[in-house]
Amino acid sequence: MQKRFVSMTTREIIIDTADQLIRGNGFNAFSFKDISNKIGIKTASIHYHFPTKSDLGVATVKEHIARLERIKAELSGESPLVKLNRFLSIYAQIKSDNKVCLVGSLATDLNTVDDAVKNELKDFAERVLNWVADVLADGKEQKVFEFQVPPRTKALMVITNILAIVQLSRLTDDQDFDIVKETILQELSPKK
Repeated sequence: MQKRFVSMTTREIIIDTADQLIRGNGFNAFSFKDISNKIGIKTASIHYHFPTKSDLGVATVKEHIARLERIKAELSGESPLVKLNRFLSIYAQIKSDNKVCLVGSLATDLNTVDDAVKNELKDFAERVLNWVADVLADGKEQKVFEFQVPPRTKALMVITNILAIVQLSRLTDDQDFDIVKETILQELSPKK
């Protein structure tokens, strides 16, 4: 058993492994057998926890929602700049791990996953969008950020840029991620 699994339940290990496979190869590119081979349990054990692949997909997205909510709670008293930097650091870690984000990965499979996974993914994407929009609105109100468009529009621009550069920088220069991240922050900085 891998070190990161030491204090995890079998269910959590299955979700974590599915998450790694989804963000590494895509939802349609793995099977329960792949998970079984990676963690050393029978596929029947996986089916015990997740009768269908859709059930596992929903659980994986729900885990990301829970992580987002924990991050938001941890940062509740922090400044908008700290919150935005934390958001960007999530994508920096994804880039460092040579993965893509869950939304980016599952969005490419959207036409082939069932409604339960789609609905959960839409909920997650909306939560991320709302959080970033709220952070930007608070930052604008506190004069930490400056931008002309509505906060939701600016949040869409920030999210799509950082999501896309994670994927694109896998093909281009590694520094491209940092350049885009720094540009996002510079463009939000109040002009003197």
